[in-house]
Amino acid sequence: MENRNIKKAISFEGFFCIALTLTFFYTLSSKMGLVNMFNTLMNTGHQLLLNVVFYILAIAVITGAVAGILSEFGVIAIINKLLSPLMKPLYDLPGASTLGILTTYLSDNPAIITLSKDRGFLRYFKKYQVPALTNLGTAFGMGLIVTTFMIGQSKITGENFISAALIGNVGVLIGSVISVRIMLHFTKKEFGTEAAALEDISNNHDVMNYREIREGTTAERLLSSMLEGGKSGVDMGMAIIPGVLIICTLVLMLTNGPGTGGIYTGAAYEGVPLLPWVGEKISFILKPLFGFTNPEAIAFPITSLGAVGAAISLVPTFLEKGLITANDIAVFTAMGMCWSGYLSTHVAMMDALGCRKITGKAIFSHTIGGLFAGISAHFIYMLLFN
Repeated sequence: MENRNIKKAISFEGFFCIALTLTFFYTLSSKMGLVNMFNTLMNTGHQLLLNVVFYILAIAVITGAVAGILSEFGVIAIINKLLSPLMKPLYDLPGASTLGILTTYLSDNPAIITLSKDRGFLRYFKKYQVPALTNLGTAFGMGLIVTTFMIGQSKITGENFISAALIGNVGVLIGSVISVRIMLHFTKKEFGTEAAALEDISNNHDVMNYREIREGTTAERLLSSMLEGGKSGVDMGMAIIPGVLIICTLVLMLTNGPGTGGIYTGAAYEGVPLLPWVGEKISFILKPLFGFTNPEAIAFPITSLGAVGAAISLVPTFLEKGLITANDIAVFTAMGMCWSGYLSTHVAMMDALGCRKITGKAIFSHTIGGLFAGISAHFIYMLLFN
């Protein structure tokens, strides 16, 4: 019989959900008016779909095509070979784990799970190292899209954000090392340090020295890899729509204030500024650690916990309102990549690896890693530009 989670039809969480939902909508409607609240909810979602989602989708398709070409013709294999000697001293992981960084950077967090199912890949790992792949992959998930998006925001202010985005990538590297090392501390206690990930070694090809290619001529491989890579970008771009429209709409409605003249009209991007109020209360922590110039910036890392696609869609609005600077872009890049929706993917990824019981430790480790990624990006930016 199929194993299913079953609870009583009527339980405390049902009443709690009702109370929480009513409280949320009552709080917003008491300030905005019921009709204005629902109009803003729908109008904001519509504007995000047209102006943000399709832009991210276009970036995802192009970067997916580029990634497919680089993978097919061995560029990623060359990068992997060059970076492999760094993995053991930095992460205490075998060189093959570089593939995990590259695949997730070019796609999304769960891409590393596909690798972890390859016996030719796992042959290089000890058992205690495998669960840490979740933290390693999540730290670099959607990295290329986030970095490209941040650089592209220069069109709004005319300021060059290339340096800020690259500093953010350095911050991610630091945060990922911290996250993986903390996770390995827990997994060593759980599995020991001697057991191999595979009890027997298969005859699969050596992923460090050989790579699979598509059939056909060079031109056919080029076209196929480009189109398949672009298709993966479409899939990813479509997958972020719920996160952007749901999470980002709610976050914006808890971040922005009323419209022109302090009047609610039901237009897009209006709301009740709850998150800025929270940010202002803890600004004595946020300012020295992350260098946020405005308390509204706290909305970005909070949103990243659920969906980084939704988080980056906040950036254009922040820039148009003059709420963030290049330092914030560096911190956003670092925290956005490192956290990249890990609360919504960590559980499934750990379950896929057969390590469900230590999911809490993985989440704790990555929370610390994400914080240090943002802190590192801020201080590196300050060191270089102030």
